[in-house]
Amino acid sequence: MTRTSRAHGHRTAAALTLLCALTMATQMPAARAAPDPRPATLDDVRRQLADLYHQSEVATEKYNAAGEKATAQQKRVTELNSRVKAAEQKEARLKSLLGAAAQAQYRGGGLPAEVQFALASDPEHALDGAALAQQVQQGAKQTLTALQAAREDLRTRTEEATAELRDLKASRRTMARNRDTIEARITTARALESRLQKEQLRRLAELERREQAEAQAKWVGTGVLDEVGTKASEAGRKAIEYATEQLGKPYVWGAEGPDSFDCSGLTSQAWLHAGVAIPRTSEEQWARLKHVPVSRMRPGDLIIYFSDASHVAIYIGDGKIIQAPRPGRWVYVSPAGSMEILGVVRPDA
Repeated sequence: MTRTSRAHGHRTAAALTLLCALTMATQMPAARAAPDPRPATLDDVRRQLADLYHQSEVATEKYNAAGEKATAQQKRVTELNSRVKAAEQKEARLKSLLGAAAQAQYRGGGLPAEVQFALASDPEHALDGAALAQQVQQGAKQTLTALQAAREDLRTRTEEATAELRDLKASRRTMARNRDTIEARITTARALESRLQKEQLRRLAELERREQAEAQAKWVGTGVLDEVGTKASEAGRKAIEYATEQLGKPYVWGAEGPDSFDCSGLTSQAWLHAGVAIPRTSEEQWARLKHVPVSRMRPGDLIIYFSDASHVAIYIGDGKIIQAPRPGRWVYVSPAGSMEILGVVRPDA
């Protein structure tokens, strides 16, 4: 075979190889395509929605906590600013007294009567001529000492107010970040739901009810309701009455009534109307209220859900709770065991 023939053969083989590769590539795009990120089944949709709304509720409770902290910090800043102003006024008053004392000494005429009365421990003897010189010297010294103390107090108050204001701004930034997280998760969840047809939405709701019923049956099957209390305390009864009056009102993150609620907004307001102030968030309710065994809970107690204490509801007896569940839903009665129970707290222990 000549050199020219061999070269032609190589070119032909290369062309055939390339043609085969192109042919295979056109036949394989479906196998190589990136997987569709959308859920494949309604059960996948249910799980994804539950996760999105759980993340939203976690962020909501953090938003509420930051808001509660910001409110306390704002009050503290206001108080500190008031103290700074009082310290400034005290400093100005002492400067005036010290100036008056210095002028009196310079003139040799003794202290003015109003200065003597302001400084003397015994005003009835403030004008005793025999002690006048000593009063002038001692009064000026005391005033100078008081002025120095006032200046130090003013500096401390100003620093405290500045630090508290800095923390307040940080809390507000935290609120903004959590607000963005909440809105992003809710937007994603609603976009996912909007892709479903009416029949799919009906089947999705049925899946949720079935899952709740199965979880409740499993919980009741442990015999826990054979031991729980059935009678609420007086305050607990009032808290349940308040929660019952809110049935049908919409869930709105960050809301604590009167027209809408989030989960801890409902429970904190229910107990507030029963005369017991409790923390605003589910995390703080879990952290600061008295824990009781689930088997010893009674109507009015609060059930805290999930390992991160991100959800809370009020137990009303007979294995049921009143809760504000999530965006798009409303305050309603539901099975107490339909979610993962972390524990129970008693506000009026």
